[in-house]
Amino acid sequence: MPKDAAVEEFAGLVRALKARDGRSYEALGRRLSVSASTLHRYCSGATVPEEFAVVDRLALLCGADEEERRALEAAWTEADRARRRAASPALTPVPAVSAAPESNPEPSAPEPGPGPAPEAPAPNPSVADPSAADLSAPEAPRARPRRGAPAPLLAAVALVVLALAAALLGHPTHTASAPAPASTAAGRTAAGPLPFTWSIGSQLWEGGCAHTYLVDRASRAVAPPPVTADSGAWAGTHGAVHGGEALVRITVQGRSPSDAVVLHALHVRVVDRAAPLPWNAYRMDNGCGGAVTPRHFAVDLDRPRPLARPVDGLDASGAEVRKIPAVSFPYKVTSSDPEELLVSARTAGCDCRWYLELEWSAGGRTGTVRITDGGKPFRTSGTRGRPTYVHDSAEGRWITDSESGQTG
Repeated sequence: MPKDAAVEEFAGLVRALKARDGRSYEALGRRLSVSASTLHRYCSGATVPEEFAVVDRLALLCGADEEERRALEAAWTEADRARRRAASPALTPVPAVSAAPESNPEPSAPEPGPGPAPEAPAPNPSVADPSAADLSAPEAPRARPRRGAPAPLLAAVALVVLALAAALLGHPTHTASAPAPASTAAGRTAAGPLPFTWSIGSQLWEGGCAHTYLVDRASRAVAPPPVTADSGAWAGTHGAVHGGEALVRITVQGRSPSDAVVLHALHVRVVDRAAPLPWNAYRMDNGCGGAVTPRHFAVDLDRPRPLARPVDGLDASGAEVRKIPAVSFPYKVTSSDPEELLVSARTAGCDCRWYLELEWSAGGRTGTVRITDGGKPFRTSGTRGRPTYVHDSAEGRWITDSESGQTG
């Protein structure tokens, strides 16, 4: 049988993601917690995953943007519906008396004639159509009543057949027409537009000057440190990755001055872990400090299940520095009372790709917003053991830490 067009379209999008990434089925499968053969079946259209989450992780891992992920989810929804239709064929009622000889009778069964014939053993066809073979379940014996069997016996046989078919086909719990809010398009849920707006800053430096980037270039090919406002352009030009720590600022503001939105929790999702990058580390300062934004959350990406843990902040008012005690969720935001969350994600032992999920409720609605870096995961890599450079403004060049110590 030819595959359903929706399944073919979905499989094509998955193949394109895999081809873009360039890694093998086995390498990608390890990061998605599925086998290489399962991932191959997704790409070939032989199987449609029962949950969109695994496909969404693949999309994030392969660098898909928000628009691509929306298209992928729409294609998965149609393919999942096609899978359900194929797995739930209509059952044909069992006739009381066969009007024609069986097409594949048992070898020992005599061919029935026009008149009464000796009773023969019933054949054993499958209840479902050939596509049900993917369920990897044994065939259900289909009982055929003897000629002239009483009506109550026929009814009982029909009930047994229906029960066996239900057991074989199963009852999937995922509803394709209502995906979880976390995998919907950013800024919307199934119930309508978000009751708040949010924005991020992902190229922040502690105190406005202290930060480290990993760059796959020799020091002579790296431009001097930029001012903080130009950090995004500098990092993009050099293909830089946050070294050791990434600071992400999330600003959340309600749309109404009176109807509050409650922010319940901030979750961390790591979609890929690899060995730290073997690149040079470039520090944007030679030592500086500054005040930390309130609502500060620390994340240890090296933990198996990282958590966004609230920590104390500092507020610099003139010459006085005041500690601000950590405040845990929930928070409330309105249009006149926004909230700013600062996430500090650190790692020493991995090249981690990760994103955040913000849980909210308002006016009887609930949802989860995925916080990403322009549709892609944030990325932070450890710097332990890497050559580290600081910029010598007097000489106009990058120098190693040891050189800096000798000249200082």
